[in-house]
Amino acid sequence: MAPIPNGRALFAAIPKGFPIPGETIVYDATETIDLENVPLNGGFLIKVLALSIDPYLRGMLRPPEVSSYIPALTVGAPIVSAGVGVVLRSDLADVVVGSYILGSFPHKEYFVAPSLGGTARIRILERDPRLPLSTYIGVAGMPGETAYMGWREFSKAKKGEVVFVTTGAGPVGSMVIQIAKQDGLKVIASAGSDEKVQFMEDIGADVAFNYKTTEVRDVLSQEGPIDIYWDNVGGDTLDAAMEHANAFARFLECGQITGYSTGVQPMKNPMLMVNKSLTFNGFMVRNLRAKHTEGFLAEVVPKLADGTYKYTEDITRGLDKVGEVLLGVLKGANTGKAVVVVADE
Repeated sequence: MAPIPNGRALFAAIPKGFPIPGETIVYDATETIDLENVPLNGGFLIKVLALSIDPYLRGMLRPPEVSSYIPALTVGAPIVSAGVGVVLRSDLADVVVGSYILGSFPHKEYFVAPSLGGTARIRILERDPRLPLSTYIGVAGMPGETAYMGWREFSKAKKGEVVFVTTGAGPVGSMVIQIAKQDGLKVIASAGSDEKVQFMEDIGADVAFNYKTTEVRDVLSQEGPIDIYWDNVGGDTLDAAMEHANAFARFLECGQITGYSTGVQPMKNPMLMVNKSLTFNGFMVRNLRAKHTEGFLAEVVPKLADGTYKYTEDITRGLDKVGEVLLGVLKGANTGKAVVVVADE
């Protein structure tokens, strides 16, 4: 077989604010690959099927000398995120051609993985046939794990308490809503469009509102005070949650997307942490997997497969759209878990 194009989404320039499609991330089709003859060197060849676009990617689009909890991406190289693919060729006895593979993938159509495991956490996917492959980089993958594991580890939820969930229509927030309702809590949830508000209501939120048209303090004043705050946004909403929290409330700090491209806004009144004896738990899901993966697989994935837990996906086709999709995620334009479909099976 003659070499064919191997399209890539490259990190081309470090952005100063929001990433600019076609400038920060560019599509390149100059690389080629010979699928029948490319050396495997003891590894296996993956055809990439779908890639996850998540807010944390913004933090990787930075100079390498700026330290963070996650390595910076390399300018000129493909960006990297969670992906799912299928094995085309293999030198490994335990990696069979046709197997589905899950892990941290470079944004390109094909690549050779040296082995299972490693820093890319590449593994064979044990798939429930009732679930689309895309869910394994969404609600059945890292975002769903984040919701379940963070909640189980830090919420200390009690039946009858009140939780406020931000970005409640996203893959993390929507799972938190459903788990909290299962645990018997009153759920207040916010999102940035009326369509998202409807989805939050459909999955069980007791109070759902559009933060762009409704003042968050008015809602919390009427429906709170809150005992648990699931923070995906930071900024003024975090301040509002602190103002309307009960004593001994628990704050689960999952993310602060309002500051990812423009800078994190300092707390207005941090003494509320002292005055109300608030507990703040920041967490990374990678630190919780050893303890909670078994529970996630037993409790969450089956309920996704049988329809008990609901989810939405925002599917875009083509590696050339990665930059646009990331910008949409950072600005809240996506209407579900953002996934770029690279190829069909």
